[in-house]
Amino acid sequence: MTDLHEISLLLQAGKAKAVTEAVAQALDEGVSAYDILEKGLLDGMNAVGERFKNNEIFVPEVLVAARAMNRGMALLKPLLAAEGVEAAGRVCIGTVQGDLHDIGKNLVRMMMEGKGLEVIDLGTDVSPATFVQTAIEQNCSVICCSALLTTTMGVMGDVVRAAEAAGIRDRVRIMVGGAPVTEAFCRQIGADAYSCDAASAADKAVEFCRELADKH
Repeated sequence: MTDLHEISLLLQAGKAKAVTEAVAQALDEGVSAYDILEKGLLDGMNAVGERFKNNEIFVPEVLVAARAMNRGMALLKPLLAAEGVEAAGRVCIGTVQGDLHDIGKNLVRMMMEGKGLEVIDLGTDVSPATFVQTAIEQNCSVICCSALLTTTMGVMGDVVRAAEAAGIRDRVRIMVGGAPVTEAFCRQIGADAYSCDAASAADKAVEFCRELADKH
């Protein structure tokens, strides 16, 4: 019988091929896709997130673990849909207009996916209108904006104003992050949360998705 904790450990070690084989074996043995996701892949990614937060591992290890997770998820996705497993929530993420940096954004996306969130990645150089339009069309609970330049972080304020103008501020939370961004700046522009690292951002997004799901 496949030990789901073993899948978690293989994922933490970034062994993509072994994760894929272990997931396939567990499915063959009749383990539910949901259990493999929760006790194997998400458990492993949570451990990676904690270790990253504590500076015990760094970006390369996270990227390798995330790749292993994605390989395992590829096998589970169609089965999870069939089992009726809903994502923990839906988020759209992007680097703001005028900014082409995406390493931080990609890391946050991986951490969020590792928490069971469905993430729509809008890429870089994303306009406020695109953030808001996507949130409306895709029914996202959270908009995540990333910026690495002091010259582009002001666009985050435009995203908040665009969301207000569209009348969605009561049902969409706006999160901001990136090297020049601070808690004070977050409050100044009226955003809902600032996170200093990818793992904390993922935790916060899950919290917001739950809170909004309870409300509606």
